[in-house]
Amino acid sequence: MLDSSEVTVTADGRRIGGVLMDIRNITLRFGGVVAIRDTSFDIREGEIRAIIGPNGAGKSSMLNVISGFYHPQEGEIWFRGEKRPPMKPYQVARQGIARTFQNIALFEGMSVLDNIMTGRLTHMKTGLAAQAIWWGRAEAEEVANREVVERVIDFLEIQHIRKTPVGRLPYGLKKRVELARALAAEPKLLLLDEPMAGMNVEEKEDMSRFILDVNDEFGTTIALIEHDMGVVMDLSDRVVVMDYGKKIGDGTPDEVRNNQDVIDAYLGVAHD
Repeated sequence: MLDSSEVTVTADGRRIGGVLMDIRNITLRFGGVVAIRDTSFDIREGEIRAIIGPNGAGKSSMLNVISGFYHPQEGEIWFRGEKRPPMKPYQVARQGIARTFQNIALFEGMSVLDNIMTGRLTHMKTGLAAQAIWWGRAEAEEVANREVVERVIDFLEIQHIRKTPVGRLPYGLKKRVELARALAAEPKLLLLDEPMAGMNVEEKEDMSRFILDVNDEFGTTIALIEHDMGVVMDLSDRVVVMDYGKKIGDGTPDEVRNNQDVIDAYLGVAHD
């Protein structure tokens, strides 16, 4: 359990608790290529934590380490006060960690509703035979999972497309459906890999609003990768900056904005 003495209240009234995840001295290599080099930072319960940096900085690799897709050669991950052993992605999901992907990963031929229902897989306990009969416990479980999904659909304002095949949707709505699928898992930690990529201004405003609402209304801890610095500075409580696989900055948006190493490596490039 997190110590209540560690809780801080933000200017807008949100409560941020103690360390939920502690990433310690992570090094990840692919042959002779070092994708992440001795990088450490933490994610606090209830916060929005941004990970930024130039292309190739190691941001997505770090998210893949957290979500179990990659296993680092060195370092440790602690989650909810316990050291995490090497895990596969489905085991990480069962811990309460959900994610979206830089490249949309949805089932194009399935409806929006069915795609979001796949986010409930870690909550389904009945076996295949019981589900096929759809009676008793299996029926009750299906109804309970459907209720969660319907609440997410209402929350993200996608009722009008709930029966539409995902393949027919425009890009911005696909991104919202992917967020819905992750939220359906009721995660303790939500990982968002470039949730605004490829969006127009209006779509970015909508996604920013939903991210803030998820954090505020559900209390979900969020770690996100994003290249839009306006979005990062507006949404985030803290920002960690990576460059060539190393951490070069960590702090509040204002601290990062005024960090000369960050300006030289990343933020300054945007103003050339």
